[in-house]
Amino acid sequence: MLDIRFVRENPDVVKENIKKKFQDAKLPLVDEVIALDAEARTTQQEADSLRADRNRISKQIGAFMAKGQKDEAEAAKAQVTEFSSRLAALEEKEAELAEKIKKIMMTIPNIIDPSVPVGKDDSENVELERFGEPVVPDFEVPYHTDIMERLNGIDLDSARKVAGNGFYYLMGDIARLHSAVTAYARDFMIDKGFTYCIPPFMIRSGVVTGVMSFAEMDAMMYKIEGEDLYLIGTSEHSMIGKFIDTILDESSLPQTLTSYSPCFRKEKGAHGLEERGVYRIHQFEKQEMIVISKPEESMEWFNKMWKYTVELFRSMDVPVRTIECCSGDLADLKVKSIDVEAWSPRQKKYFEVGSCSNLGDAQARRLGIRVKGEKKYFAHTLNNTVAAPPRMLIALLENNLNEDGSVRIPEPLRKYMGGKDIIK
Repeated sequence: MLDIRFVRENPDVVKENIKKKFQDAKLPLVDEVIALDAEARTTQQEADSLRADRNRISKQIGAFMAKGQKDEAEAAKAQVTEFSSRLAALEEKEAELAEKIKKIMMTIPNIIDPSVPVGKDDSENVELERFGEPVVPDFEVPYHTDIMERLNGIDLDSARKVAGNGFYYLMGDIARLHSAVTAYARDFMIDKGFTYCIPPFMIRSGVVTGVMSFAEMDAMMYKIEGEDLYLIGTSEHSMIGKFIDTILDESSLPQTLTSYSPCFRKEKGAHGLEERGVYRIHQFEKQEMIVISKPEESMEWFNKMWKYTVELFRSMDVPVRTIECCSGDLADLKVKSIDVEAWSPRQKKYFEVGSCSNLGDAQARRLGIRVKGEKKYFAHTLNNTVAAPPRMLIALLENNLNEDGSVRIPEPLRKYMGGKDIIK
């Protein structure tokens, strides 16, 4: 969420940013919120003046009574009553205007970084760099669930009976490989100096609206019926929420956390063949990282964070590439975002396995995360996927598949697999 003062003083900048995101329908909101802000400030000034007058006259009542000036005292009381009634109306108007302004401000997109390429959607995202040599074996690579089923590692039919589509049972060594990935990703980030965290898996609506846009909330979150609670779509939400309404000492920054959690997502819409199986599902587990930093250090942390994901995948010999998200593909709160994609020998192309985002002070402004230095200011927040095992499993299985159907276990994972180096 932008600072209303910034919008008021830079309407053309805000409108140009909206155009870059191809959201022209939101352009009238800029003038609308500026007009509402002007009305709100006028209302506040009137209310403040009225309060001062009411307080001044209230003090006179005692003096009148002490002097025996009952008529004057009664007139003053009547005036105080009149002022109080008018103040109540003004305060109600202030609250209504504040709510309207907040609703619009939470809809106007954040200002994107100048380095972000302008494009309408993900088809115009830009490849930045490749790490590792993509390999296509001289034998056919089966669909990932077929690989798992041949290794007695997945049961989709039972999951459909129990929970419906978009769920699975992982079994045996495949389930163990899944756990090995989360354990390795956890230790990898701890070795980078991050503090390990297991957060709440449910969050209140005030945190939800603080960490994401309304559109994302509707598309992703599961609501707990009858309670002000939502299942988290990613642990980033509850980790950032940990700092809601706090004032951090500048010397405590950066705050660097890495967390494990299950994640729950609606995943609305139809998806193609390659997004069935365990690619796009309603429940999965993930290792995430977040950073709360000074504004001047956030881009430095942004570049560190996506590089950690690349390093993790390369340590397991999975080829990856980085993709710069264009303006039209950025969620409204994001300043800049880079996706990490892993190589799929089956599809002979890359697919998304992680996303790193710098949100500037948008989340901090919504959640009230301030920093106390020479003066108080809003922190910058960043998040990045370390590893989401279901998609990482696809990358590991396809890139380590042998012709006989067995799967090599990457060296860093073997200690979490009881020393095994292959799944047969």
